[in-house]
Parts: sequence; C-alpha cells; structure tokens
Amino acid sequence: MSKIIVAMSGGVDSSVAAALLKEQGHDVEGMMLRLWSQPGKESENACCTLESVSLAEQVAQQYDIPFHAIDATQPFHDIVVNYFLESYTLGETPNPCLMCNRHIRWGILLEEALKLGADFIATGHYVQTRKKQDGEIELLRGVDIGKDQAYVLHVLTQKQLRHSVFPVGQYPKSEIRELARKFNLPVAEKADSQDLCFLSGGDYRDFLREYAPKTTEPGKIINSVGRVLGEHQGLASYTIGQRKGLGVSSPEPLYVLKKDIRKNALIIGSADELGQKEMGVNKINWIGILPKTTFRAQVKIRYGANEAWAEIAPTSATQAQITFESPQRGISPGQAAVFYDGEICLGGGIIQASEGK
Repeated sequence: MSKIIVAMSGGVDSSVAAALLKEQGHDVEGMMLRLWSQPGKESENACCTLESVSLAEQVAQQYDIPFHAIDATQPFHDIVVNYFLESYTLGETPNPCLMCNRHIRWGILLEEALKLGADFIATGHYVQTRKKQDGEIELLRGVDIGKDQAYVLHVLTQKQLRHSVFPVGQYPKSEIRELARKFNLPVAEKADSQDLCFLSGGDYRDFLREYAPKTTEPGKIINSVGRVLGEHQGLASYTIGQRKGLGVSSPEPLYVLKKDIRKNALIIGSADELGQKEMGVNKINWIGILPKTTFRAQVKIRYGANEAWAEIAPTSATQAQITFESPQRGISPGQAAVFYDGEICLGGGIIQASEGK
C-alpha cells in the first residue's frame, strides 16, 4: 500500500477522501495549509477557519491519522492574492482557484508531502485519472458531472498528476454525503464553501476598494459607437455578458460587451453584439502531448458554462486561436478556457482580450 498525504480542509469531500484511503489500507496522513486573510481576519480564511481546523483534526483523530499544519500565508498572498488584484487592475475576471491549485496545493503541499516520504497527495476534487500504456496520465471528468472539477485542475502537469489521487471522483456527491454519515464523520452535514477563501465571507468589491482602489473608480458607460449612456461604479463590479444592475434604461435588453481599462469605460450593447465566435488563449497547459495541428474539441469558457464545439489552432506551445461553431456569450478575458475530448480534459489556458470589440 502507498503512503498518501490528504489535503484536508475540514470539509466533507476531503474528509471522506481520507476515510476511504484509510479503509483501503493505505498509510494516510493529513495536511492543512494556513492561508492568508486580511489583517485582523487571520482566522477567517474559509479554507482554514478555526472551525475547519478543528473539524479536520477531529477526522484525523477518529481515523488515527497524523495531522500536519503548514504555514503558506506569505506565498499564498504573493501568488494568489496579488494575481487576483493584478487581474482586476487589467480589467480581467480572474479565477484565483487556478493559481492556488497550480502553485499552492500542487506546489507547496505536494513538496511538503514528498518531504515526508509520501507517494501521493489526495484531495477531495471530483475528477478521475487514468494511466495510458505509454505512461501518460489522463485527467478525466468526475462521475458527478454537476460537481466535475476538471475545469479547475486543467493546470496540473504530468509530474503533479503522477503524484495525485482523487478518491471521491468516482462517486456522485450524494453518495459522498451518505459515506460521510456511514463513517460517522463530524462534517457529514457541513455545507460546501462557495466564496473565495481569502475574502473571509466579505464582498470582493469591498476587498478591491481597500487593496486595488483604481478598480472601483466610477466611469462612463458607453455603447459600441461611443455614446454615453450612464455611469458605472467601477469596472471590477461588472462581468462580460451581465444584463442586470447596469443602471441604464433602454427599450431592449443591454449587456456588458467589454471593459476599456484605458478609458475606464464600460461598453454595453444588444444581445446581437454580445456573441463572439473567436478568441485567443494564452498560458496554455497541455496535460498530454502538445497538438501540432488544428483539432476539434469541446471548450468550456467558465466553470459553470456548458461546453461548446470549436476548432483549436495552436500558434505556439502555450497559445492558440479558438473558433467556435456558434457565437458564445460571456467570453471574459482572464477566465480559463478548458478543452475536452469527451470525458478527457486536454488542458486549457487564459482567455485574452480581443483587439476588436
């Protein structure tokens, strides 16, 4: 059996992952990372509140699992929080979980686990892996499509995947809840966390107002030909494709089309203007071998979006041009575009701002 370090958060998924591995006879230890929170709210990071630490320790004690707490506050701030602030400053819509997964969970935590002699780290993510005959590891969707998290793990490399196991990926979420009850875990009824961990339950706009005030400065709302229609309350408060809360009267529905960061202007328009068939993607991580030619795949442009068929034309090892079969709404620079071949996640990258509109 293997030595496996479980990334424990005090939540139901990671707790069940630890219990399953222990019952399978593995040498299991738990590890929790202390992450950064705003000064004065150090114990309120949703990933490591006092309650979460206590629950993770209770699960570890219940299964006689050694438990380690690792301080990752400074690298988390320097890598994840700074990325979050810089992305909004550039007029983008960031996904901090991607940076955390790549550099913190599969950076710091994996490194600490290997120091302890672990063969693998395990998390409560709803994904699966499969080893091909040539040794390549494929990242697969979780059985529960509604909870599938391949989107946020497309950043992982072959080296990271070779040291990773995902015990809950083969179960639907409902069964994980039932297993938690069966194992009599103290987290069985704990609700899933939805908010960004370092916001401590607060509003991201308040956080930006304090740490990146330029992103919340009011400016003009204009249409695609430059006519002023109103005033926005800071570009960071809006997302591409947003319809409600624009504060502009119109006989037809209007949507956010683009953010002009240089002019601090919010550009809005009709539904016909919103759809795009093409976009550029950079900073691509290919989970397998880099494709040499244009290929057809399904593309997901945000975590909660449906996949859409598109042609993907690699222009370099880390860049590609995407052409959708039909126009897509809500293409947001800064978000990830993730590529799928059926159940296989091929990789993905960051959506770039278009030069046109």
